[in-house]
Amino acid sequence: MTTRPLEHIRVLDFGQYLAGPLVGMMLADLGADVIRIDPPSGPRLKEPATDMLSRGKSALTLDLKSDDGLAIARDLVARADVVIENFRPGVMSRLGLGPEELRRINPQIISLSLPGFASTDPALADLPAWEAVIAARTGQFTDMGLNRRLMGINPSFTPLTLASAYGAAFGAMAVQFALYARPRNGGDHIEVPLASALLEGLVYNCEQIEDYPQRFKSPREVELDRRSAEGLPMDLRYEELSEFLDPFYRTYTCADGRGFYVVACSIVNHPRRVLETLGLKDLADGLPDFDAYLDQVDWPDTWALRNYPVGEKDRARISDAMKAAFLTKPSHDWEMLFGAAKAPATAQRSSREWMHDPHALASGLVLEVDDPRHGRMKQMGNVAWLAGDDMALVKRPGPVEDGAREQLAKILAEAPRTAPAVAGSAGWLDGLKVLDLTNVIAGPTIGSTLARYGAEVTMVQPVSPSVDPWNAVVFGLHAHRGKESVLLNLRKPTGQDALRKLIARSDVITMNGTDAQRDALGLSPEQLATINPRLILVQLDAFGGPSRGPKSDHLGYDDLAQAATGVMVRFGGGMETPEEHAHFGTIDVLTGYCACVALGAALLRLERTGEGGIARAALAAAGNLIQAQLMYDFDGRAPFDEPSGREALGWGPFYHCYRAADGWMFFAAPTNRQEALCEVPDLADLADLPEDALATALSGRFGTRPTAHWATAFSGTSSTVMPLGSLHATRDAALQLESVGEIDLDQGTFSVVRHDLHPMGRWCDLVAPNAVRPAKARVRIPGPMPKYGAHTRKVLEQLGYSTERIHEMIVNGAAGESWSEKYLPE
Repeated sequence: MTTRPLEHIRVLDFGQYLAGPLVGMMLADLGADVIRIDPPSGPRLKEPATDMLSRGKSALTLDLKSDDGLAIARDLVARADVVIENFRPGVMSRLGLGPEELRRINPQIISLSLPGFASTDPALADLPAWEAVIAARTGQFTDMGLNRRLMGINPSFTPLTLASAYGAAFGAMAVQFALYARPRNGGDHIEVPLASALLEGLVYNCEQIEDYPQRFKSPREVELDRRSAEGLPMDLRYEELSEFLDPFYRTYTCADGRGFYVVACSIVNHPRRVLETLGLKDLADGLPDFDAYLDQVDWPDTWALRNYPVGEKDRARISDAMKAAFLTKPSHDWEMLFGAAKAPATAQRSSREWMHDPHALASGLVLEVDDPRHGRMKQMGNVAWLAGDDMALVKRPGPVEDGAREQLAKILAEAPRTAPAVAGSAGWLDGLKVLDLTNVIAGPTIGSTLARYGAEVTMVQPVSPSVDPWNAVVFGLHAHRGKESVLLNLRKPTGQDALRKLIARSDVITMNGTDAQRDALGLSPEQLATINPRLILVQLDAFGGPSRGPKSDHLGYDDLAQAATGVMVRFGGGMETPEEHAHFGTIDVLTGYCACVALGAALLRLERTGEGGIARAALAAAGNLIQAQLMYDFDGRAPFDEPSGREALGWGPFYHCYRAADGWMFFAAPTNRQEALCEVPDLADLADLPEDALATALSGRFGTRPTAHWATAFSGTSSTVMPLGSLHATRDAALQLESVGEIDLDQGTFSVVRHDLHPMGRWCDLVAPNAVRPAKARVRIPGPMPKYGAHTRKVLEQLGYSTERIHEMIVNGAAGESWSEKYLPE
């Protein structure tokens, strides 16, 4: 590839701290010319992470409060394509660079704002929206997963910057889609409230289904229900949790003492592959295995091997056999054996170990950059890239000094961009035809996200399901919204013929799988170019990168990326006590968004060159992204000693969860620290205490008054107090009924729809698609996930098959119309 995807795009990055700079980094990694605009005091985040986030950018210091600084900024806007900022609502307007002024200067400009809370939210818009404040309000720290709830630990703090990660992925995606639609729509202003992005990213943790069938509840959920019904305390010890973990969804100890995480439930053949790799074929042969889509009343046994979770009668003996087998070999041996067997599992690693891992380095998931400040610096790699773009592996280090003056002179010598304003308001992707070949969560998230911007998405699944209904239907309620559903048997020639016809009429194909799986489907770069050189394949997998490494063909899921990249070790507090991160789909959903970022770059390259190709993302890369503020290493780096474990409540006394008189709250004063205490009479006498004594003193003092008192005391300052919300409470407060009529996606920061007209016959609550808010372009709520196979006949007719031929295909199993009688098997 000689043309980088975004080399024709100029970006002005006014962002500070994390979210805005992350968007700029993603665009720079794809080849954009990104100019970082700093205030006279320099970047506000005074950490080495800033140097990583600045890679590939130029730096320019401007005092936007001065006439000269503002004039230069306006001249740059006249010659740019994109402006990024993540200040509080109204700040850019007060500086004279608000959305309306930007478009008066340059009608074609795409501006992106990433506030903490929506500018339309009267209660939250003006709050100092530090990362943890956003997390606290949305509910990220409360009810942190099934383990913590069973242990009675609430709240818990995590340093993972989920809001900025989700928001940055939405922002980078939206900017590129808006650029793609710019010839039709003209310039646009896009707002991505980070709290809205966080709730969307955690959608599976607040999804609610009426009369949820008991068969889908895990042993931990059943135990939670039992204890709640009987009024028993939630007081399990960590060591007792193993009794309630599914054998195919847990960590085992190997001969070298390292944990080895297995996630192999719900997919046909995966549990069997695990047992056979462990030498337990006889055990596998004796376990019940039948159609997972039967209703429970029709089951010939108490559970099925292809159906999560494992039944109570076999759970202990399977776990005991697996425990014994894992103790016979060290973790690195098992990792290679499981990878070769296509059995999803990985050894547990810390984040620092991942930064030095041979696969991470060989694949480009971790890069080495010669940084002028830190020397040879390991950094997280791209989160989105195009196959064949070798420059994805080559990073220009971030600037240390103001290095853009010469570049500035060249830019200002250009003529301003004077294209006339365009008044279009269509969806960014209207008319784009997408063929969705994905399953589970991460892959389907791509298509459902594209559908909200107008893409026409057709998903193809096998006639005989390979995924159980817990994964395919329960999670599909959100992940497969807005699509048509076709069932084809690709092992039959007629099924393959129908697939080729679908490919031929498509603009974009999405799949989740390794290169080997891709090529087996006939989707190699060479095969796609033969069918249509303009085709774009969006491919995601677990451990793929811009180049190949020893684990590139290993299978994996969200939790395995957590284990491999250090998330589980950090969350659990150490190598002896790893825990999956509290929020289901933490990395899955983000990977789907990152794949959309890659697609945006591919569409912009296609527009210029006529070349399609492969747009890539990976679970492990998204695992880097949720740890972005920490994912670097160099000689002399401070220890990886960020808050971790079950008892973590904050990052020092000025960024911490405290219990007020009426409940838990988060106190954030990370910049003015002791000065913040001096501003509040109730706390001024504590300002002179040493930091190691301050957390205890603040705990005592905050406990004397209700949260509202402390929130009022800090109101109007750069510090803030936020009551700890919960995801469920946030959901319930934002509910709108589908049956009432049009849904308001801009009612505030959060929006959730109760789909009380859902075709499955139960209502379900799903987060509305309101994280991306263009001023002009249309965003729609995708329709409900269809019952699998609902559109098989319709789509085959569109492909030119006769009614008789379609009937024949269904009879002989080349096509299908249903997986089960009920939408959601019970």
